[in-house]
Amino acid sequence: MTHPRLGFIGIGLMGDPMTRRLLAAGFDVTVWNRSPAKAKPLGETGARLAASVAELVAEVDVIMLCLANTDVVESVVFGEKGVAAHGRPGQRLIDFSSSDPAATRDFAARLAAACGMDWVDAPVSGGVAGAEAGNLAIMCGGDADAVDACRPLMAPLAARVTHMGPVGAGQVTKVCNQMVVGCQAAVLAEMVALAEASGVDATRLTEALSGGFADSKPFQILTPRMAAGDFANPPWHLRTLLKDLDMAVAQSQRAGSATPMSGLAAQLMRAHAKRGHAEQDPAILVEAYRD
Repeated sequence: MTHPRLGFIGIGLMGDPMTRRLLAAGFDVTVWNRSPAKAKPLGETGARLAASVAELVAEVDVIMLCLANTDVVESVVFGEKGVAAHGRPGQRLIDFSSSDPAATRDFAARLAAACGMDWVDAPVSGGVAGAEAGNLAIMCGGDADAVDACRPLMAPLAARVTHMGPVGAGQVTKVCNQMVVGCQAAVLAEMVALAEASGVDATRLTEALSGGFADSKPFQILTPRMAAGDFANPPWHLRTLLKDLDMAVAQSQRAGSATPMSGLAAQLMRAHAKRGHAEQDPAILVEAYRD
């Protein structure tokens, strides 16, 4: 069976390894990035480099996005030279970005009205390591037939693809995921600092608690970095986690569902980001508790 031609927009920490896996799986991939230098290395691995969004859209059947936030998604899709201005019926857009659920539903309606293209929201969890290994968890929102058609395209990227409901449901699910991750990050910082203040070697916490009820992927990733004060070369950023928690609080207001823990975690992160730590690893939160 002939693979559809793919276009990937957003060659960042996640987009680069995701694109490489699609290329390795035999897909024809055209890429575009707002900073062309980030996309250039992919040309050496078989990707076509588009000079513009219009050029990319003209060459592909499916457009994939992996962008920083809701505003960037809107700009790339609905800007003067964006996807909507050049799309055509029969094409499909898959958005791997973590975006606001209400905005996503609006974007899908606007895109369909503008050019007849359908929208599948497919935010991912698993970080850079998951993108490199192809074992991301992908949570999808959209028409069931559209999601099923996307499954073979996402197979090289994911250990699991789950259809959660109509457009926007994938983004709500990602918000739920980030509520757990964000609140864990906040309490892990308190835990490491308490251990240190009590004279316990915090570098041994991972060994001591692994396999118990406190164990989790955030625990395994963040605790050693917090204990060692290792904040260099962050695989993710405090600003990203804060953005996701802010979306959780906004969604809770729409749904009338209380999120006090997520709101508190967001405020703690906002205060730390204001001190100049927005671009650093969330493990930097432990510094708020150290003298």
